Amino acid sequence: MRVIAGPCQHESLEMSLEIAAECKRVCDALGCEYFFKASYDKANRTSMDSPRGLGLDATLRDFEKIKEKLGVKILTDVHSVEESRRVSNTNLFAKDTVDVLQIPAFLCRQTDLIEEASWSQKIVNIKKGQFLSPQDIRGVLSKTSKAKEVWITERGSTFGYNNLVVDYAGIQYMLQHYDCPIVFDATHSVQKPGGNGTTSSGNRDYAPGMARAAAAVGVDNFFFEVHPDPDSAPSDGPNMLFLKDFDKVMSGVHLATTI
Repeated sequence: MRVIAGPCQHESLEMSLEIAAECKRVCDALGCEYFFKASYDKANRTSMDSPRGLGLDATLRDFEKIKEKLGVKILTDVHSVEESRRVSNTNLFAKDTVDVLQIPAFLCRQTDLIEEASWSQKIVNIKKGQFLSPQDIRGVLSKTSKAKEVWITERGSTFGYNNLVVDYAGIQYMLQHYDCPIVFDATHSVQKPGGNGTTSSGNRDYAPGMARAAAAVGVDNFFFEVHPDPDSAPSDGPNMLFLKDFDKVMSGVHLATTI
């Protein structure tokens, strides 16, 4: 079982260390492979006033310290060909600081970006766009022939305005038809994009059950955003799990994968 978990955006070294250490503890106890997730720039916020993060250079420096202290694998999103190159090959940072390059859902059909990430020889995690059907992923995967390894992450599909739904039959289709790991993003799947007009809303209470449902159809890779105080987080707070609840949530999901 693989678990990707961390804050929406990297806010400080101290906070990310706290989150990564607890998530690693829980995953180690359950025998799960853990990847710490955080973003250096939230480039697709609903409003111009939304906080975007600490930026690439400062965040990568902190990622190095997190990896050195905890030995965790790290995932972060890239938004352009140039960012992908800098995260993968910059001379300022250790080349292996980031283990997984994530393609955001809104950019999942950007051919140049996907090809550049694939050439990096890092794992590439592609968020399935809210506007794509499960069958459309075949075209996305056709752009990853040079990749070391590719994951596809389901994060809900657009249903009218300001709402997402999860198609579990579609998840099962992807599990059966694509020769790559399928990841279920439980916390983004309960998001209501732009539900407050200028910001996203959501309901974190639904995330554990939806993750267990994904386990029931065969998923064994999961993505959660977690935070010590989600309601004070600069982004995605309403759908993020409380860090103190991560142990209980993961125990339930882990049990569901064994049934």
